[in-house]
Amino acid sequence: MFRRLIIAAAGLGLMLTVPAFAADFRLIMVEQPGCTYCAMWDHEIGPAYPNTAEGRFAPLERAQLRDGAPQGVTYDRRVLLTPTFILVRDGSEIARMEGYVGEDFFWPVYARFLEQHTDFQSAKF
Repeated sequence: MFRRLIIAAAGLGLMLTVPAFAADFRLIMVEQPGCTYCAMWDHEIGPAYPNTAEGRFAPLERAQLRDGAPQGVTYDRRVLLTPTFILVRDGSEIARMEGYVGEDFFWPVYARFLEQHTDFQSAKF
């Protein structure tokens, strides 16, 4: 009995270290072939994104403009330009950012965007 209790407690301890929000949110990047700003984002942000707190909080999923929303996702309105970044929770859009103007603006604007629409808290220095 004592051994089962230790195993259960150890398992619970491991479960508590996994962020509860990790699977709830996704960031959908709507893009299209030939989009210069999409290519800039891919070059400047794309490689680092999954390794950041923001990327772990809202993993990136890509969608083509002409294909519409990914299966199981509902947009609040039609996407008109690329890139458009749509934050979804459980398949429903909760917020969006349209356009990309460079990495110096993306990270602080995106962190504030997440803080305004979720329980995400960026590191303050």
